[in-house]
Amino acid sequence: MEHSTHLSKLPYEGNEERKTTLHLFLQIIGKIRLSLTPRKNHWWYITQYVGSNGFTTGPIYYDSGNNSFTITINCITHTLDVQTSEGKLAQFELEEGLTVANFYKKLMNILSDFSISVKLIDKPYDLNIETPFSEITSYHHYNQEYSTKLWKLFLWVDGVFKEFSGRYYGKTCPVHVYWHSMDIAVTRFSGKKAPPMPKEARISDKDAYTHECISFGFWVGDDNMKEPAFYSYTYPSPKAIDTKPLQPDQAFWMDANGSPMAILKYNDLLTTQNPRNVLLDFMESAYQAGAKLANWDVDELEVPSLKKL
Repeated sequence: MEHSTHLSKLPYEGNEERKTTLHLFLQIIGKIRLSLTPRKNHWWYITQYVGSNGFTTGPIYYDSGNNSFTITINCITHTLDVQTSEGKLAQFELEEGLTVANFYKKLMNILSDFSISVKLIDKPYDLNIETPFSEITSYHHYNQEYSTKLWKLFLWVDGVFKEFSGRYYGKTCPVHVYWHSMDIAVTRFSGKKAPPMPKEARISDKDAYTHECISFGFWVGDDNMKEPAFYSYTYPSPKAIDTKPLQPDQAFWMDANGSPMAILKYNDLLTTQNPRNVLLDFMESAYQAGAKLANWDVDELEVPSLKKL
C-alpha cells in the first residue's frame, strides 16, 4: 500500500465542531478576497489554495494595485499570518477557545493597522448560521491535530488533481478550495455554452455554470455525506450517465439535487494498494462517462505525449 502520513483517517462524525470552526475561518478569509479581487469567470477569483504550510489566499492587491497581501491559515505553526509585499507581517495564534468572533476581529484589526480597507457581508454563507461573524461565539473549536490532518490530506489531493488536470488540453480551472462548501475542486470545460439557468437560480450558480463542464472534487463530509468523499458530476447531466461504469468497484452513482453524482468514499480509497492511481482512475472513468455522452471531442481534448509533438 502507498505509505503516506497524508492519508490518515479523518472522520466527519465527532469532528463537526472542529470542521465548522475552520470552515468559518476560511469563509471570513474568502470574503476578504472576494471584496478586493477583480472578477474572473466562474468565481475563480474568490477561491483559496493549498499551500506548503496551510490554506492561503495567494496575493490580494491593495493600494491601487501597488502592493499585495496574503492571508494564510498556517497549519504548521497554527497561526493566522498576514504578509504584505511591503515586508509587514502580523499573526495571531490559532488555538482551542478562539471564537469565530475573536478571529474575525483580530484579522480585521490587522488589516486596519496595515491601512487595508475591506467591506464585506459579515455573515456566513450557506451554513444555516444567521449570526454575523463578529458575534459568533458558539464555535471556538480550532483543533491543531485535526487542522493539520485536514490540510495534509488536501495537500495530497491537490497534487493528484493537478496531475489529472495536466492531461486535458481544454479550458480548466486552477485546483482550488471553495470556501463556501469547503471542498477542493478542479473543473474541465468542453468550450460549449450550457443552456441558460432559470431566472430564479442564484447568481453564483448562473456564473459558475455558463458553459458545459465536468467537475471533480473532495470534501471532508457534511450532514448529507457523513464521511470524506471524492465526487464528480457533469453539467448539464446527460441522460443515463448513472448507467456508465466507474472505477474502482467501490465507486458508485448517487442522486445529488436531482442529478447523478459519481462518488468514491475516502475510506474505501484507503483500502486500495495504490490510492493515487485509483483516484486518477476514478476521475478518468467519471470524465469518460460524462464527456462521451455529452459528445465532447475526447480525443482532441487529450494532452498528447511530448514525443508526438
